[in-house]
Amino acid sequence: MAPRTWVILSDKQGDNGQVETIVDALGWPVEHKYVHMLPQWVLGKPRYRASLDHLDLEQSDPLEAPWPDLILTVGRRPSMVALWIRQQSGNRTKIVLVGKPSGQMLDFSLVIASAENQMPPMDNFLPTTLPLMRISEANVEAQAQAWQQRFAGLRKPLIAMFVGGETNPFIMNRKVAEDLAATARWVVDELGGTPYVTTSRRTTSEVVEVLQAELPPEAVFFQWAPDSPDNPYRALLGSADGFIVTGDSVSMMVEVIYLHKPLAIFPLPGGWLGSIDQLRRSLAHWLFNPRLVSPGDRLRHRLARGVFYVDYFKILCATRDFRAFHRMLVEQGMAVWAGQPFREGAADLPDDVGTVVRRIEGLFGENRGAA
Repeated sequence: MAPRTWVILSDKQGDNGQVETIVDALGWPVEHKYVHMLPQWVLGKPRYRASLDHLDLEQSDPLEAPWPDLILTVGRRPSMVALWIRQQSGNRTKIVLVGKPSGQMLDFSLVIASAENQMPPMDNFLPTTLPLMRISEANVEAQAQAWQQRFAGLRKPLIAMFVGGETNPFIMNRKVAEDLAATARWVVDELGGTPYVTTSRRTTSEVVEVLQAELPPEAVFFQWAPDSPDNPYRALLGSADGFIVTGDSVSMMVEVIYLHKPLAIFPLPGGWLGSIDQLRRSLAHWLFNPRLVSPGDRLRHRLARGVFYVDYFKILCATRDFRAFHRMLVEQGMAVWAGQPFREGAADLPDDVGTVVRRIEGLFGENRGAA
């Protein structure tokens, strides 16, 4: 019999999609439990502990015995609910958390996080190459068909340029916007194509103004707006011949990779504070990713485990090293740097989902299988 499994999700669709990817691959019957936050905790961060105090219990699905054998969840607030359920079960329930934990890593049976997350190499940690995102190829294709006439008159190759915004440790200022405009001119001059530039909710007005003023006349520019009916993002995913994505936007890069499209990464500077912070992130990457092929690697592995127990404020544990993630994508042939010739989209991607399924099955030994 398959373990009794609950999937605890909130309203964050991007996070939920990673868990649903695992659910689809497991093939077990599961029960979904959607939890809703009290107004003050929709954006605010409740103190991390096993608790339901942050939930709007009237709006949330009921959480009652019989308690599950397994919980799959993602995010700070739902994982607090999972910890509370485990307490009610007499600590019998196993919890699989997708993403870096907000609390103690060893509270979970399994923690799954993609390569940009720098996590201590504990026995319950499973790194994946890419986030476990769900891409609806049918939806992308439908959007591409809907926009076919709008794209028809544009010179090929059509190169989508996805512009994000500032996120620690990166900055995106006037100089960055000027460099983006120069990259768009490279698309026109060197490739003979059309740069189709789209911004996001995090793109500042300063960057938008520079792009509007300095993009070449051959470029098409879309400024993001809430609920815009003409957002070309998904249509471009299905129609563009290549993609240039700013380095802050992991999710946009990964969507392109999963669709097996050519990807170029536009690296962002860090500013002086970001450069200092990058030293911390690089140290975490060096410490938490030993290859275990030399005595020095094995010593580093033991040191990394020791750091886990003393790094109370998570100065190193659970940080993210975007630059290391970018290098990994380039080294594994999934991307190039902006300005380099595009490669064909990666045809064979790591079987991260299969690895995750096998680890979850292993939590129950022989006591698993279809219901």
